[in-house]
Amino acid sequence: MSSSGNVLPQGAGYGVGMRTGIGLFFSAFMLLLTAVQARYTAFSPKNSEEFSSASRSVKPGLIASGIVSAWTWAATLLQSSAVAYKYGISGPWWYGAGATIQVLLFAMLAAKLKLNAPYAHTWLEIVGVRWGKAAHLIFMFFGLATNIIVSSMLILGGSATVTDLTGMSTLAACFLIPLGVVIYVIVGGMRSTLLCDYTHTTVLFAIILTFVFAVYATGPKIGSPKRMHELLTAAASAAPVPGNAHGSYVTMRSKDGLIFGVINIIGNFATVFQDQAYWQRAIASRPGTTVKAYLLGGLAWFAIPFTFATTLGLSAVALRGDPDMRPLSAADVSAGLPAAAAAAALMGQAGAAALLVLLFLAVTSATSAELIAVSSLLTYDVFKKYIKPDATDSQLLQMGHYMVGLYGLVMALAGLIFFYIGVSMGWLYTFMGVILGSGVVPIALCVTWSKANKWGCIIGAVLGFFAGLLAWLVTTGTLYAGVIDVTTTGENYPMLAGNLASIGVGGIIATVTSLIWPDDFNFDITRAINNPSARIASDQSKDQKQENRTEDEDDEKKEEIGASEEAASPSVVDSTIPTEEQEELDSVKLQVAFRFAAWSSLGLLLVLIILIPLPLFFAQTVYGVRGLSAWVIIGIIWTFMSAFSVVLYPLWESQDALRQIGRGIIKDVFAKGSGRYVAPHNSPA
Repeated sequence: MSSSGNVLPQGAGYGVGMRTGIGLFFSAFMLLLTAVQARYTAFSPKNSEEFSSASRSVKPGLIASGIVSAWTWAATLLQSSAVAYKYGISGPWWYGAGATIQVLLFAMLAAKLKLNAPYAHTWLEIVGVRWGKAAHLIFMFFGLATNIIVSSMLILGGSATVTDLTGMSTLAACFLIPLGVVIYVIVGGMRSTLLCDYTHTTVLFAIILTFVFAVYATGPKIGSPKRMHELLTAAASAAPVPGNAHGSYVTMRSKDGLIFGVINIIGNFATVFQDQAYWQRAIASRPGTTVKAYLLGGLAWFAIPFTFATTLGLSAVALRGDPDMRPLSAADVSAGLPAAAAAAALMGQAGAAALLVLLFLAVTSATSAELIAVSSLLTYDVFKKYIKPDATDSQLLQMGHYMVGLYGLVMALAGLIFFYIGVSMGWLYTFMGVILGSGVVPIALCVTWSKANKWGCIIGAVLGFFAGLLAWLVTTGTLYAGVIDVTTTGENYPMLAGNLASIGVGGIIATVTSLIWPDDFNFDITRAINNPSARIASDQSKDQKQENRTEDEDDEKKEEIGASEEAASPSVVDSTIPTEEQEELDSVKLQVAFRFAAWSSLGLLLVLIILIPLPLFFAQTVYGVRGLSAWVIIGIIWTFMSAFSVVLYPLWESQDALRQIGRGIIKDVFAKGSGRYVAPHNSPA
């Protein structure tokens, strides 16, 4: 790190960014929202179903906002700016597009999830029911490894930036970052997490737009796209970018930018398809609007890294040599610090504080998603499956609370370990596809395709894992004369080889074996996971067998059956499925939703990854002032549209619930206790 003085006092790291100030405020705010929800609505986080999946009732706008928030990691802000600093305007595009398409494509998996396993709590439940214990344990490794790597990146990026701006102890930052999040996740569960996501997303867009206008409209150091172009041209003349057309920062012709784009695409397939956080949002959403939520969330998220990095990442280049801009070493860039340096140079302490708050929001919202995701995996796929299969609802809820706290500690320790061994956020970001990529295709096939071959998918995932590691290490040793260390293994070509080998071997083996030796799986088996209808049918069948017994024997047996069924299906709260939900789970409608998701997401993939960037890459065009101005304006317009879709739209679609809460509060003001929500007497038993 640079030895230059810190922009903010150390107390700001504790007071503004982490715990005692804004961190405490957001924790208290989330606890208040949870209490309001429990008092004035039908949803209370005092049962495991609401805690882990928000009763599967969340509308698309809030889910989309949650997707944006969960996908806005520290890396979204810091790594995107770092690649803009290294490669110019191609970096933000490849970061944004290369991590958007996975969320868009996940809309297909979300539709199939609602069709093939609508009552599952985790994707691993589906793997376990379909392919058995061996597959369940193998893919659990991939799932938990994904969560640990993502969590470590959050902690590393957050702590590095806070330390750089304030001088706060990295050790303290690693432990204090998840602390407040653990509190409100334990109290409020999944719905609290989504409400937190919404508030964070709202503030996040406001701060990003503040930086945009400070750089391109009002700031004294740059102030316009024309001045930005002049400064970037001067920077390219002084230090041309290797592999870029004419060494320019304002061209899509960037060889290393393209390589990063491929690595980014593969790695993010691994972290989306294998991260329970994204499945959790699909599980929590209403069946009829799941696809809409993921398409909306993916398109809205693109604006964040693209516009933010085009703003602060390019500013860090443009301000080289400015007395307020500190020099950046290669280690600083790998740690994701160009954005912090640019914010401080542009706006002084105000800019540094704004970035600190922005980073806090990004890290804590993504952290809350990881906490509830891992808690669900450990509760349902470890505790319930292997330790206590007959666990009651209260036991599952209690275990969910314990696992949130445990994983908060694991996150802190993992981030600290990576920090002390010299592994940065940027290194982990490009490495994640090497060890996680092989599971992508097998998991997708498990949920979507009845012909997927069990052993082909398992073997593909395992062999792809080792192939990725082997290709990564062999390429490093070959290109760098046998020197294998953190620096050489983190270079572009070794990471590219490892990522391609991992996802390629895993995907090819799983697909080819399934085509040659197809299974014939009946998804009715996975549809029965936690299905309330199956519980009702079981009750009726067992009641029928008892009708010839004496009344005393019958009563006694019914009590035993009730206890047994409660233990066997503790996560099912209602004994009947609401009519509206039954209609949304109609197989014909879900098939239509899947086809819409397929055409939409594949079409957008074609546009974002092929039709726009590749012609610009091969054209070798270096953009003038008008070209850069158009680039910036597109980013600003996209950002405003994204803000409307995930900030204003959720409010509009929740107007009935907001009115209900408002009426309850007013009633309580005039007659204490009269505003509390009371379930209708004619509700299903």
